[in-house]
Amino acid sequence: MTAMNRPPPITVTDAAVSRAVHLISVADTPVAGIRIGIESGGCSGFAYKVEYAEEAGKFEDVVETGGVKFFVDPMAVMYLLGSELDYQETKMESSFVFTNPNETGRCGCGESFSAVPNQPSDADAQ
Repeated sequence: MTAMNRPPPITVTDAAVSRAVHLISVADTPVAGIRIGIESGGCSGFAYKVEYAEEAGKFEDVVETGGVKFFVDPMAVMYLLGSELDYQETKMESSFVFTNPNETGRCGCGESFSAVPNQPSDADAQ
């Protein structure tokens, strides 16, 4: 498989798409989609980041589903490969939730995580 036709770095559930559609519809300014990334922080090392994207960034992967563009920060791809983005609501909270096979741990409050970068296999490069 070549880089041009490789699978998307993340998958997005219908619930996450539905929430993104709603968030984009109520944005104060025009947005192109939702940007997904990670940032250093928390007691476990990294925190997921979900924010409005006014335009595509340089070298970002774009996952388009349900009419929504999800822009994946190129610095986060190695940590997010194979992840699923979902949206969940409970009586006490609502949020985007990541199921990430690269996680090696989470802090007690669930706000941060640790992970090892996913390295593409030789089969992925073919």
